Formats: sequence, structure tokens, C-alpha cells
Amino acid sequence: MARRHRSYSLEFKRHVAQQYLSGEIPLARLARQHDMCRSLIRIWVANYEAREFDDEQVQGDVLARYEARIAELERKVGQLVMENDLSKKARRAVEQPSGAMASVVSCHC
Repeated sequence: MARRHRSYSLEFKRHVAQQYLSGEIPLARLARQHDMCRSLIRIWVANYEAREFDDEQVQGDVLARYEARIAELERKVGQLVMENDLSKKARRAVEQPSGAMASVVSCHC
């Protein structure tokens, strides 16, 4: 039977990584104890050592990504507004008023 996808809290990941790094429980036993593969624990340890489990660090990274995306979208909106205004002006310049008569002027010089 296949395992269902499980998600773990940041606190749990941090706890397991700390247990491994403290040396109190070998990797194989830690994996059996929590019913997970050793490679996942190794990934968590690497992330823990890279300080990716620090709440403030994670929140700061997420916030920075969102702010960059917002700035990108604001630039795009500004560009689209300018293009839309230009299209409207061009259309108005080409269109004639609905009741206007067209005149042809000829010159016999």
C-alpha cells in the first residue's frame, strides 16, 4: 500500500534535525522512530544548517519574494495602461465623428 503524502510542521522538522545533530539518536533509528526515510532527514538537517528553518528568515524570504513580484506586476500594469491610452488616442485620431461629411478639395493650378 502506498503512503499518503504527509506534511510536517516547521517545528517538527527543526526538532528532528536537532535530534540528529545532537548525536543522541542514530539516523536509521530516528527514521524508523518517525516512520520516514533517512534521505528526508538528511535534507532537513541540511536545511536546518542553512538556517532555512528560522521563522524570521523564512518569513523574510517569503516577504522579499512577494514584494519583488508586486513590484514586477506594478511595472507591468503601468506599461499596459500606457499602451491602452496610446491605443485609445490612435483610434480617436483615425475615427471621424459620426455626422461629419468627408470633403475632397481639389486644386486646379
